[in-house]
Amino acid sequence: MARFFFNRRGQDPETADASRRLTALVRDILSLTDDDGVTVSEIACSHPECGDAETIVLVMRLGRPTEAVKVAKAMRLVSEEELREALADIPSDVPS
Repeated sequence: MARFFFNRRGQDPETADASRRLTALVRDILSLTDDDGVTVSEIACSHPECGDAETIVLVMRLGRPTEAVKVAKAMRLVSEEELREALADIPSDVPS
C-alpha cells in the first residue's frame, strides 16, 4: 500500500526546520498578519518530476477561502525563489 502522508512523529529535524523556514517566508512574501494562518506540509508524490515528496502550502485568511499552492519537491529543497513563484497568484495583504 502506498504511503500518502509522512508521519510527523518521525519527522526529522531538517524537515521541521524547513517547514518553519517556509512558513516564515510565506508570511513575509504575502505580508500576512498574526490573524492569518499558514501550514506547510510534505506529502508523498509518485510523479517523476517531484521525486518522492511534494510541498503543499495552505494560506488561511479571515473572510477568504483557503488558498493552496504546490511545489514539486521536498520541503528542505524548496528555495525562496521557487516559493515566490508558487505564491505569485496569491494576492498579498498589503493595500495597493
